[in-house]
Amino acid sequence: MDDLLAQLRAAAEPTRLRLLALCARGAWCVSDLVAILGQSQPRLSRHLKLLVDAGLLQRTPEGSNAWFQLAAEADLARQILARLPEEDPLLAADRRVAARLAAERARAASESFRRHGADWDEMRALGLPGAAIEAALLGALPDRVGRLLDIGCGTGGLLEHLAARIEEGIGVDASRDMLALARTRLAERGLSHVSVRQADMYRLPMPDAAFDAVTLQMVLHYAEDPAAALAEAARVLRPGGTLLILDLAPHGRAELLGGAFAHRWPGFDDAGIAGWLGPAGCVPARTATIDGPMPVRLWVAERRTQPASVSNV
Repeated sequence: MDDLLAQLRAAAEPTRLRLLALCARGAWCVSDLVAILGQSQPRLSRHLKLLVDAGLLQRTPEGSNAWFQLAAEADLARQILARLPEEDPLLAADRRVAARLAAERARAASESFRRHGADWDEMRALGLPGAAIEAALLGALPDRVGRLLDIGCGTGGLLEHLAARIEEGIGVDASRDMLALARTRLAERGLSHVSVRQADMYRLPMPDAAFDAVTLQMVLHYAEDPAAALAEAARVLRPGGTLLILDLAPHGRAELLGGAFAHRWPGFDDAGIAGWLGPAGCVPARTATIDGPMPVRLWVAERRTQPASVSNV
C-alpha cells in the first residue's frame, strides 16, 4: 500500500501531471522539458526526481545528459493519464511545443545541416525552384512594406531577399543554431534593419496588430496545429495586412519527407488553408502555383479590417 500511496502523491500535482503526459509520448531531456513547460531547471529536476523515486518515470543517463520517459511498470500513471482530457488547452499547448522541438531536433541533426551549415536550405535539399519562389513572394508583397515578420526564419534567407522592400524585418525561429547562422548572414550583409530572435510560433512575443506583413515559408508542414499557428500569425498582423503562406501542395512523398525531414503534413490544399484562415480572421485573396519537381503553392491572404460599429438609435 505504501508504494501505491507514494505514486498517487507523486502524480497529484499539476506540473508532474504535465511531465507524465509528455514522457508518456516519448523520451525528453531536462532542457527540452524546461523549454516545453517554461519552468526553471531546478524546479523541474525536483519534480522529475519525485516521479523517478515513485517508479512512475524511468531515468536513462546519456553522456552528460539524462532522458526521462514513462516507466514500463507505471500502470497507475497510464490509468491516470487516460482520464486526462485530450482537449485540455495546457496539455495541448505542451504537445505542440514538444512536436516543434522534435522537428527542430531532426532538422538540426540532418546530414545536410551538419555538412553545409549556413548553406543548408530545405528548398534546395528538395530541389525546389528558389528563384521562382522568391519572385512569387516578392510579387505578392507591396512595393514597400513597413514592418514584416518572418515566422520560422531558419538561417535568414527569406529576410535577406526581402530586405530591400521592408523598413523593418523581424525573424523568429525556435532553433538557436539556426538563429546563430541567421545573425551571421544578416550581419555580413549589413542589414541592420533586420533582426532575429528565438520564439515559439504558437506564442509570439509580439503585441496584436504589430506587423504589416507576415510570412511563413516552408514552415506549416512542421506544425502540430496549423490552425493555431495561423491564428497566432493573424493576431500580430494589422487589419488590412498581408499574410503569405508558401508550402508544399499535396504530394506523394509523405513517407520520405515525414522521416528524413520530419514533415508532419503531406502538403496542403486550398480548401484546408481557407478553412484555417477564416477563423483566424483572414480572407484568402489569391493563390499561385510554382512549377518544380514537387508541387509548391503560395497563398496570399489579408487580415480583415475591424467591422464598423453600428449604433442603435
